[in-house]
Amino acid sequence: MTPSRRGPFAGTANGHQGGVMSYVQPIQSSADFKATDLDVEENVRTLANAGGVFRQGDNSNSDATTNSLSALLRRVSGNSTREIDTLIGDLRDLREKLRSDGERIHRDIVDYAALSQQVMQLSKIISESVKRLPDAPGTDS
Repeated sequence: MTPSRRGPFAGTANGHQGGVMSYVQPIQSSADFKATDLDVEENVRTLANAGGVFRQGDNSNSDATTNSLSALLRRVSGNSTREIDTLIGDLRDLREKLRSDGERIHRDIVDYAALSQQVMQLSKIISESVKRLPDAPGTDS
């Protein structure tokens, strides 16, 4: 299975463009879906016509028609299989991206918690130090 260089992962050698926004782009536009639907409908019509010829033909033509029908089925299923393989590859890339981003976010949260704890300790030390300072001269307390 070799992933296609189409879609949102077509930027670099590993398939990532590097930006977060590249992951929210649609894989296929609605116009592409309509074109694919038309291709499928055309293939079904061709298949139905070939089936009609197969039923009407004699035995000498049946081998040629069977081979033609078989080739058509392989072509139609091959396109679908390649598209599914491409989508699977894209989903695997997304899963790996989500996993690595999740690990990075977890590390950032742990670092933030440690930093926050240190700030709280420093604030407490400063507050205690200020309380121990002698009163400023000339102020009545």
